[in-house]
Amino acid sequence: MRIDIVTIFPEFFAAPLALSIPARAAAAGAVSYNVVDLRDFTHDRHRTVDDYPYGGGAGMVMKPGPFFEAVESLDVDGPIVLLSPRGRRFSQADATRFADCRTLTLLCGHYKDIDQRVADFLATEEISLGDFVLSGGEPAALAIVDATVRLLPGAMSDLDSARGDSFFDDRGLSAPSYTRPPTYRGHDVPEVLLSGDHKRIAEWRLREGERLTQSRDDGAASGSEP
Repeated sequence: MRIDIVTIFPEFFAAPLALSIPARAAAAGAVSYNVVDLRDFTHDRHRTVDDYPYGGGAGMVMKPGPFFEAVESLDVDGPIVLLSPRGRRFSQADATRFADCRTLTLLCGHYKDIDQRVADFLATEEISLGDFVLSGGEPAALAIVDATVRLLPGAMSDLDSARGDSFFDDRGLSAPSYTRPPTYRGHDVPEVLLSGDHKRIAEWRLREGERLTQSRDDGAASGSEP
């Protein structure tokens, strides 16, 4: 697949995409990254990508033209995702869906906002990482890239490791993990994990995952508005 990232900060992505799983996926030929400088699609000597909001108010709004022209310059055959706090929350199911696409285009905003016409008439979906605001869409784009490319062939040395992760196949949270030593500062690894009984271990992991998922769901419900 090819991942296009449209941003005013191309340098933001240089180091992260050259490290760990994103780099391994690219080296395996499973993905290529195309970081597009939004300012290349401006038409003034200052390379202006923002302007004052209609109706007044504080902050600057990113203009629609550079986003439309940037995407039109690409051979897009997949989702065009606007990273925005107004979007629905990103999930593992999205990462799985994106990993099956030929292209994935991520639009990174900055400043106060992006002209709503980008969301309404260019992006095919609007996605958020959660109920908080970042300085720009770049960190969110990196999170989506990482979650997606780790599912591609060759990205991980052991794909079974990904299958045991939290949220894989809508499974909810995974069970806690432990490694050596069996006792550390008086704290023991659960006995079942040392038993060698794979059936008991699988059952324990299933129960613990369900318990943690339910605990988190209960915590979210108790903190919600009536």
